[in-house]
Amino acid sequence: MVRKTKAVMDRVNVVCERLDNEYGTDTRTYLDHRDAFELLIATILSAQCTDKRVNMVTPSLFAKYPTVHDFATADVKELEEAIHSIGFYHAKARNIIGCARKLESDFEGEVPRTLEELTSLPGVGRKTANVIRGNIFEDPSIVVDTHVKRISKRLGFTDSDDPVVVEQDLMMILPRQNWIRYNIQIIYLGRTICKAPTPRCSECFLKDICPSYK
Repeated sequence: MVRKTKAVMDRVNVVCERLDNEYGTDTRTYLDHRDAFELLIATILSAQCTDKRVNMVTPSLFAKYPTVHDFATADVKELEEAIHSIGFYHAKARNIIGCARKLESDFEGEVPRTLEELTSLPGVGRKTANVIRGNIFEDPSIVVDTHVKRISKRLGFTDSDDPVVVEQDLMMILPRQNWIRYNIQIIYLGRTICKAPTPRCSECFLKDICPSYK
């Protein structure tokens, strides 16, 4: 776990200010959705898949299955066919159907709010739960995806590869009001500049304060 030193906190403050200046403070997710359930399904689909690909699939998917009940009663083979262009579609189809059935049986068809309730749903881990909590309910949360984990480590905000530990480290040092937008900002930085395995450090607006910059 990272130590909350003055050097780290000074760097956090500068990084947050520069991220806000570069990308703004909009907290909108890149996954297209109209309500909590659509975002839940889209986030399940986005595991090991790009948001762009998910956004190509979901319009026809939600037209075919417009309600929680439609997903709960879906034929797994037909659902697999509808999402076959997305990776791991066999497991995702089963999880989506299971998730919809549990929403009907345990939550009156509504997407729950708490981390514990959300992670009780099939196919929903901490990352997906925190996407819902942050973007739907505006509960401050840290979403640790591959970009957030990689770049936070490069910035010296964590020394762990464990997403739960990374989440805890970031919650300890980041200002609470920055939690949700940090996720969005770092994802964009990771897709455009701080890539894996070859970051474009010469183009980065954080290079002068980044411990990983050579």
